Amino acid sequence: MLTERTIEKMFRQLMNDPNRNEETFDKAEELLEDELRAESPLRHRLTVELEELRQAAKT
Repeated sequence: MLTERTIEKMFRQLMNDPNRNEETFDKAEELLEDELRAESPLRHRLTVELEELRQAAKT
């Protein structure tokens, strides 16, 4: 099991990729779903951030 710190670092690496695309967003979403409990505050925060970044990429 990964630590929250490691999960957040992996998430940041995915989101900081200048060539990120829908596949990158999907990988980040899977990371959060697979590695963090549903009630985790970090999961909630990063999921909200992911959705905001996903919307911004579509515009």
